Amino acid sequence: MNKKQPKLYGLDHLRALAILLVWFFHYQGSTFAHPQWTTSFNFGWTGVDLFFVLSGFLISSQLFAYIRKGKALSLREFFVKRVFRIFPIYFLVIAIYFLFPYFREKEALPPLWKFLTFVQNFGLNRSDFGTFSHAWSLCVEEHFYLFLPFALILLQVTGKFKNAWWILLTFFVIGFMVRLYCWHYLYLPSAEVKDGVDYWTMHIYYPTYNRLDGLLVGVSIAVVYQFLPKAWERISKYGTLLILVSLALLTIAYFFFTKLYTFNASIFGFPLIAIGYGFLVAGALSPSSFLFKWNSKTTTFIATLSYGIYLTHKGIIHMVQDIFPKWGIEKNGSMIVFISFFFCVLGAWLLHLAIEKPFMKWRDMVLKKRQVTNVNVIRSAVAEV
Repeated sequence: MNKKQPKLYGLDHLRALAILLVWFFHYQGSTFAHPQWTTSFNFGWTGVDLFFVLSGFLISSQLFAYIRKGKALSLREFFVKRVFRIFPIYFLVIAIYFLFPYFREKEALPPLWKFLTFVQNFGLNRSDFGTFSHAWSLCVEEHFYLFLPFALILLQVTGKFKNAWWILLTFFVIGFMVRLYCWHYLYLPSAEVKDGVDYWTMHIYYPTYNRLDGLLVGVSIAVVYQFLPKAWERISKYGTLLILVSLALLTIAYFFFTKLYTFNASIFGFPLIAIGYGFLVAGALSPSSFLFKWNSKTTTFIATLSYGIYLTHKGIIHMVQDIFPKWGIEKNGSMIVFISFFFCVLGAWLLHLAIEKPFMKWRDMVLKKRQVTNVNVIRSAVAEV
């Protein structure tokens, strides 16, 4: 009988941290009125990078577990899991944005086809099409989900998997080269025409090919976690130290990104943040760390709702800031911050109950039915023999 995989509470803490960082960063931005204290979260945009590292680890670790056991990867199973997890709430929120303009935090939406094909993050000008702009990170993850399983199957078929570490290193190097090209030949010429921030996000920040660092770091952690158990056993003894190293690297990155649209931040900043959060994820996975041992129902609850919160938070904040000031609550005060967060959590919880849980049950039924069918086919073949 297989030993049950221990609950990774540390990753729940990090998922909750990531959504809180993103939530407060967007709240203190130029879109919403906000109290002065929320500007302390101006580094909160890196919560997306923490999500990338977590996704890179979790998704690749699941696939690596099959490979480690000598099993062939099932594209059908992989994409059924991803479709049932990602699409239902995502397409519902898109429908809300397009059918109910009151929900929109800004005026203009990108074309619908960009959302439906997950290419919204390419050529995104946030001043002209800034509504639901935060969906750009979902596009990056979807591109990763599409590429990774095919790449692993190719490595399996060709027998090159054991020597594939060089592919990760190659992609890291390519990331530097691509950002260098984008900086010199796309961003700088555009920045001379208009405010450079919008062109920086368009050419450097949003495109998938510039934001693979976090995902690659997550995959690298999964390689050690799944395939190098002795190395992982040694590393995981220093969980608290890994967390301290992470905090040191992220502190350096904080000062590195005092201004986002600089050369050093654009070329070297993203890998630095990814590696910093990579140490944090490794620390959270280490049985010796307090993050691994700490079981919090609060962070688990927020982590469970993080996807729904991420998709809907801007629209909900916009509506709260439009409605509650009419009842005498100060629009840029602290009270409305907590009211906004409450309704964001409430909205995500309702979506979880009405959409996520039913689709997860449906997904399990589809996968179970497939497994039963496969077992019956094998039994029939054996009987014939």
